[in-house]
Amino acid sequence: MSRPIVGIISNSYLLNDQYPAHAGGTMNSEAIATVSGCMPMLIPADPRFVSVEELLATCDGFLLTGGRPNVHPEEYGESYTEAHGAMDRARDAITLPLVRACVDRGQPFMGICRGFQEVNVAMGGSLYPEIRDLPGRDNHRMPPDGTLEEKFALRHIVSLQEGGRFHDLFGSTEVLTNTLHGQGIKTPGARVVIEGHAPDGTPEAIYVKDAPGFTMSVQWHPEWDAANDPVSRPLFTAFGQAVQDFSAHRAKPLRRSA
Repeated sequence: MSRPIVGIISNSYLLNDQYPAHAGGTMNSEAIATVSGCMPMLIPADPRFVSVEELLATCDGFLLTGGRPNVHPEEYGESYTEAHGAMDRARDAITLPLVRACVDRGQPFMGICRGFQEVNVAMGGSLYPEIRDLPGRDNHRMPPDGTLEEKFALRHIVSLQEGGRFHDLFGSTEVLTNTLHGQGIKTPGARVVIEGHAPDGTPEAIYVKDAPGFTMSVQWHPEWDAANDPVSRPLFTAFGQAVQDFSAHRAKPLRRSA
């Protein structure tokens, strides 16, 4: 029996500083395949090659991955500055309408880091260009040196709303996570519910209110060691179950009236 398909949003890169490529981290595919129990499919996030309609018809759910380029500030009504860093307008053109379509259809998605920020912007919210420049905020960026294990090491507590969806999923109002991001939520979008915060107040866990499908998204990177991490595993498991349920529901033949 074939597995449901999770479209993994890729990022654009230049290999050897000259060869254009779409790529995604192996750990994303591993988490989807081994923990979510779905088939990972890498999506070139560029409207020249795919349309939102095609993606909705082909995939059962979507993983909105992290990535170095940020959402362009024009998408939330602000002007670009150097603090906003690298951009990827092609990815913006796919992911933002994709999020809105999934919310409307009840099609599951999970946002990670940039993907978390995309969910907020897609729903009308805005972002701070650089969290560490704000008074009283910590540096949430990836450590510049060290091994992958050191860069993805657990670094801070996320406090979760008691009785909320994330509390129910993790069985605790506090979880320990890694942190590898520069930007963060400034104003939450319409229907975006913030249920988790870092110790400095940075939003870390959200979902879209009244959406019929799975929309839980996080600012940290749960794809790292997802099969073993006590926070990552239930998150990817719940996402996988939602994707399987959506796939099974839309695969059912329509009943004809007598």
